[in-house]
Amino acid sequence: MTPSPVHAAPPAEQRARGRELRSVVGRERLAELEPAADRDPVAVLAEQDRGRLSALVPVRHERMAESPFAYFRGAAAVMAADLATTPSTGVHVQACGDAHLSNFGVFAARDRSLVFDVNDFDETTPGPWEWDVKRLVTSVVLAGRQQQITGPDVDAAAEATARAYRLAVRTLAKKPAMARYYERIDAATLRAWGTSLDERQRRVAEQGIAKARRNTSERALKKLTVTDRSGVPRIVDQPPLVTRLPELDQEVARSLAEAYLRSVPPDVAGVLQLFRFQDAALKVVGVGSVGTRCLLVLMTDPTGDPLFLQLKEATASVLERHVGANPLSTPAERVVAGQLIMQASSDPFLGWFTAPDGRSYYVRQFRDMKGSLDLGLLDAGGLARYGELCASTLARAHSQLGAAATIGAYLGKSRVADQALAAFGQRYADRTEADHGALGR
Repeated sequence: MTPSPVHAAPPAEQRARGRELRSVVGRERLAELEPAADRDPVAVLAEQDRGRLSALVPVRHERMAESPFAYFRGAAAVMAADLATTPSTGVHVQACGDAHLSNFGVFAARDRSLVFDVNDFDETTPGPWEWDVKRLVTSVVLAGRQQQITGPDVDAAAEATARAYRLAVRTLAKKPAMARYYERIDAATLRAWGTSLDERQRRVAEQGIAKARRNTSERALKKLTVTDRSGVPRIVDQPPLVTRLPELDQEVARSLAEAYLRSVPPDVAGVLQLFRFQDAALKVVGVGSVGTRCLLVLMTDPTGDPLFLQLKEATASVLERHVGANPLSTPAERVVAGQLIMQASSDPFLGWFTAPDGRSYYVRQFRDMKGSLDLGLLDAGGLARYGELCASTLARAHSQLGAAATIGAYLGKSRVADQALAAFGQRYADRTEADHGALGR
């Protein structure tokens, strides 16, 4: 995405533009949600199922049926269609497109330190900043309801999330571009954040971080493979969730590897050329992604140490139908570019390629110290604090292309926008619960 002239304007001009927007789209209008009369969410999901692996479509629907929050995770396309009918400020950022609580977490930076950031970019594309914030706030409401947290406490957590985004984006707007670029949430920042939690919730967070540190290729090798008679590790079949692939055609595999290597920096390509392919399998991941092609590839270096790579099919972002096609050449390149823009520190193995059948895949490490907080263990206070952490992280990502001053001036210093966004979250959570109830009918 190329920053617009508004983003590149002097801060004073951007702030003036943000204040002017209030007369066009009043902040209280962030609460608006059109009536659901002509919607057909089931049809939207059925359209997404076309082109997916038919044997896995029932798995997708089964996972979405577990709860309203699970349904919400898989229904980004439904919400995008609904958001397209709401008032828009017209200020676009590099949007995540699927910014809910479960799509934030920790992972290893290039220097092997843990960082916290947005970690799912299947739907990323330039789009309205408020769509991401509304999806995040709604996820806070749904998570709170699932935990049977009281209504006033859920509303307080939703408003706290919106407030944290507003305050963070206003603070970021005052910083130089390079300061925003290098800012990240590292282990020290997470420890400081943990002091805002009570003792039990702090232990929950610490346990999640400790679990992430153990989540490595070496651990995946022990959990997902067995060694055959020739001493070669093989991925274990666990159908339908893990299905080993037959022997890959060597010429096809070589051409795919060469295409992927061209998309990564020379130092990463050099390291990868030291690894030897051992095995591959189809692996079901997530909720919304179930049915798309996701391959798990096992490679080993000359010492036998493993490297697991995930090759994930990319399709058009659910936002593109409503905001216009992404200008990049393939969906996988769109995902990689969006991730590099939004994250403070990205996986060095991130790359992409196009398969002979025309399908587009992006590549990343599998389980490289990746982890997320168990939302089911959060109480009211923990939910509010986690919503604030995710909102501040999202604000940093949105600020990278220079829109922070405009967004911050639009949101202002009062609670008007916070309360409106929290009200939207409650309304859209109600709609999600109704959609979830209709899924099995």
